[in-house]
Amino acid sequence: MYRERPSAIPGAVVWQTPPASGEGERRILPDGCMDLLWTSGRLVVAGPDSVAYVTPVVPGAGYTGLRFAPGDLPELLGVPAWELRDRRVALDELWPARRVRVLENRLSAGGGIEALAADLRPDPVVRAAAGLIGAGRGVAAAADLLGLGERRFHRLCLRVFGYGPKTLGRILRMNRALEKARRGEAFARVAHEEGYADQAHLAREVKALAGVTLTDLAGRTGRR
Repeated sequence: MYRERPSAIPGAVVWQTPPASGEGERRILPDGCMDLLWTSGRLVVAGPDSVAYVTPVVPGAGYTGLRFAPGDLPELLGVPAWELRDRRVALDELWPARRVRVLENRLSAGGGIEALAADLRPDPVVRAAAGLIGAGRGVAAAADLLGLGERRFHRLCLRVFGYGPKTLGRILRMNRALEKARRGEAFARVAHEEGYADQAHLAREVKALAGVTLTDLAGRTGRR
């Protein structure tokens, strides 16, 4: 069963899935975040998804993950987020293999995954950008509030989020809408509250980003 808890790292979440008992597939919904994954003795980076990421379930394979707040992980990795968009990449492809082996050995010996990011210090500008986009601010307004030109703001978003502010806004809005729908709110009300033109608009956005229908998703949660 999927479990998660708040991390000691600001804005991050530690999550776990037990070893799978059979084959199948897992649909991971885009959420604007990036994760460090520990699975089958390897460290893997889950890049920012622009649409749902569908991965096969490997029997016997479990996962421990550290999900970072939007924009936080690229600075730690030293790699721009856009290079990892819609990808899963072994950490030893981004960092020296010897360094990664040391980290993997520590995890194999029972160390916690949070120790890998103990020195992370979130950038307040990145946090502010994520907050403004998540609140539905337009590109021009958000850039102005941050004291950035629109082009510079767009480049910042590509570097830390993996895509432009409009795409991030769509993803964050969809996730807010799904949370409300899963709590039992009427789809039409959710659409109105989240600023969609109507219920059909909400349904189209969910299908475009998640690959399945709003009705399908309202009763279940997709996680990394």
